[in-house]
Amino acid sequence: MRKSFIYALLIAIMVAWGLNVTALKILVEHFSPVALTALRILTAGLVVLLFLWGIGKLQKVSWNEAKQIGLAALFSVVAHHFFLALGLARTTAVNAGLVLGMVPLVTALLAIVFLGQRPTLFRLLGIALGFFGVVFVVVNGDGGLGHLSVGDVYVFLAVLAQGISFIMIKKATVEARVMTGWMLVFGSLWLFVLSLVLEPSGLSSLKEGTLPLWLIFLASAVVATALGHMFYNQAVQYLGPAESAVFINLNPLFSLLGAHWLLGEPISWMQLAGFLFIVAGVMLGSGGMDDVIARFRRAKAVEGGRKAGMW
Repeated sequence: MRKSFIYALLIAIMVAWGLNVTALKILVEHFSPVALTALRILTAGLVVLLFLWGIGKLQKVSWNEAKQIGLAALFSVVAHHFFLALGLARTTAVNAGLVLGMVPLVTALLAIVFLGQRPTLFRLLGIALGFFGVVFVVVNGDGGLGHLSVGDVYVFLAVLAQGISFIMIKKATVEARVMTGWMLVFGSLWLFVLSLVLEPSGLSSLKEGTLPLWLIFLASAVVATALGHMFYNQAVQYLGPAESAVFINLNPLFSLLGAHWLLGEPISWMQLAGFLFIVAGVMLGSGGMDDVIARFRRAKAVEGGRKAGMW
């Protein structure tokens, strides 16, 4: 699979995830957060498993692989989505966008610690530029940073859990798409249990949904969560957690663009400048510049060999 295709796929996933932040903010304002998240994740997991069954890729997993899936699900699904749902219900979308933009930094640091990866200067620069762009966009939004709230802490815990899960997915021996489907199903069951404990009336709140809300729910569950996580986790196994996570810097970009196009919210010139930093960060942090330099060196080596052969 060509890297250019993987990069294009990751950008498409970031569009879905960026819009999904706004969708989730709408949903948690109308439903109990944990109960809603459990149902959304279960729906996504069943969609993934049905998709894999349809294309003949739903393979059996061994007991050792089942343990890998269960452990990764605790971080990727239970902890990440639990804290994200609670955080979005207690903080602004602006603050949540900034904190979620820290995923590449957290993942890169975890990859260095647990996978022994040595990032190049260009990738470090790309991560820094991307994070600076996220800060630039969010700080110059209409909401401002405000003060640190418990919701911000919850969102950061969601970021940390996601970073840990990316490391686990990279090290797992299970095919990424199969792992994603079972992680979502297993994780949703744990979230349902948490919902019964933390939100006694949580499931009853789901009865109050309207048709537009359920359409948003389906788009979030199927497009952003099911297909998005399935293909993103496949990219993690192919590219590595740090390189894949750089693209998450695009989430605030598409969140703001979606708010502008769908809700008519204005975008300032300062925010557009931040977008440029994000794009530059993705280009450098994804390893694109490293690939260009590597190809240039190989071409120089081939040219040098030809000249040497002429003499």
